[in-house]
Amino acid sequence: MVKKAGSTQRREESLSRDRIIEASIALLDGSGERGLTFRALSERLATGPGAIYWHIDNKSDLLIAACDAIIASAMNAPSISAEPEAAIRALALGMFDAIDAHPWVGSALTRAPGQLPMVRILERIGQQVRALGVPEDAQWAAVSALLSYILGVSGQNAANAHIAREQGLDRSNFLDEVSTVWSELDPNEYPFTLSVAGLLRVHDDRVDFLAGIHLILRGIASAHGR
Repeated sequence: MVKKAGSTQRREESLSRDRIIEASIALLDGSGERGLTFRALSERLATGPGAIYWHIDNKSDLLIAACDAIIASAMNAPSISAEPEAAIRALALGMFDAIDAHPWVGSALTRAPGQLPMVRILERIGQQVRALGVPEDAQWAAVSALLSYILGVSGQNAANAHIAREQGLDRSNFLDEVSTVWSELDPNEYPFTLSVAGLLRVHDDRVDFLAGIHLILRGIASAHGR
């Protein structure tokens, strides 16, 4: 019996936390949060649930760990410049691409505001805002604006892609359908929306996203005499 217990412990130890997180990310990417169950994970790893519980307490912890792995990878991507504004743009675009590739990350972040994944993003943005020379009493507002924009726009972009897939459409088909609806609006009630209906078909999500980051950074610079 002692030998059997030792063998079980060795199997549990050989199944690393990193392997569990990697498999969890694959399940989340393929089926979303509903697809992440300990049963599905056990089948994917060819092990029993007990070996997984050796490393992870519950599904919530597993989701946070998977989310943190994605965020850490995005945060560790090398920046082409040490200049704070360029670093913020690189960080923002890294988050945009990460959430685009892993749509579940956006909702996972909103449900774990005080956990490590969100803290990583907050800290990295905060360091760069400080490097911009923003006064201490204004740093939180600047960081909050950037954080809200990055997560909000990235999450909405991922949600739009998810909706398109559910409808069996690719991005161009989806945008074409929305553009067609906009182009049929009453010009007296919706003059602006009608004017950009054609642009919707050809706009670049990443370019628009970075344009928004530029506007926020320009506002920060203007507010603090830079």
